[in-house]
This record gives sequence, C-alpha cells and structure tokens, in this order.
Amino acid sequence: MAEQTAESADADRQLVSGWQGRYFEDFEVGDIYKHPFGKTVTETDNVWITNVSMNLNPMHFNEQYAEQTEFGERLVDGPVVISLVVGMSVIDISMNATANLGYDSIRHHAPVYHGDTIYAESEVISKRESESRDHVGIVETELRAYNQDGELVLTLERTPMVMKREHAEPTAATPPGWTEGIGTQPEDLE
Repeated sequence: MAEQTAESADADRQLVSGWQGRYFEDFEVGDIYKHPFGKTVTETDNVWITNVSMNLNPMHFNEQYAEQTEFGERLVDGPVVISLVVGMSVIDISMNATANLGYDSIRHHAPVYHGDTIYAESEVISKRESESRDHVGIVETELRAYNQDGELVLTLERTPMVMKREHAEPTAATPPGWTEGIGTQPEDLE
C-alpha cells in the first residue's frame, strides 16, 4: 500500500457531501427508520425542562412526594420525553422540513425514569403532495420510543412538510443548515 503524504493528499482534496437528510421523494409508505443514538435521560434533563416549562406537578421535582406514589420515585416529565424523541427523529424525518403541521395521537405507554435510555424509530404511514405549495410534500409518520428494556414508552403521529429535492438543491459546499459561502468552498481547493 502506497504511503499518502500531505502533498499527495492536497491533490486529492475535495468537498464530499455528508448526510443531507431525506427529501419528500425519499419517503415510502411502510419504511421504518431506526434513528441513530439512544439517549440516557438524566435528572438534569428532566429538572431543567420541568422548571422552564413551569410544570408544577410535584411528581417531577419533589423526591419526598414522588416516593409516596405508586412509582416510588420521580418520573421524567412527559413533554421532556416528547421533545427528546422528536429531536431524535429530525435527522431522518424533518432535517429538510419547512414546518411541522401537527403532532397527534400522543400516548405515554409507560413511565420514564431518570437513567432510562430512550431509543426511537419512525414509520412512514402516508405521504402526499402539498395542495398549496409545489416545493414541498406532506409526510405523516408514527414515532415510537422504547426504553433500554425494549418497552414501548411513547407513540405519536408527526406530520412535517418536507422539501422536494429539486427545490432544495443540496450541495457539499452548502449542506442543510449552512449559509452559502461559509467554510471550505470548491474554489478553495483549486
């Protein structure tokens, strides 16, 4: 195997596209995307969001109170779980969304505790062209979350309006979320 030096590597330098998310055309009804990375829910995650959202149920912030309930300890606030799971799905479902049209049929199937690790997957349940905007389509998904024991803890239906590829024109130099002209540009490699 030939050794590559800095000089020979410079001649081969090029901008290479990374993951640019799915566009409307990429979704097919029945596809299931297991979202990368599980996340262990910490006490800090729960307390911060519970305090910011002013959820005054002592089940989420009062250890003495929670010990006296059927659960025996504090539970992670439901909106914390929803936010976490929706966030986990963005890389696969809505990285190229222009809007989220709705969150429906939200169900908490089991409690989430501090220290639980959550995993999420989405299934495409429908897709259609937008009637009012030709540059997007509407994708409906069922988002499911599981804890480290494989127990279903949350389901919800999520409906983003997703860009069509031809209108997004993704490039290696300007991936989703980047402003044009920032960082390495093709002319920098000439």
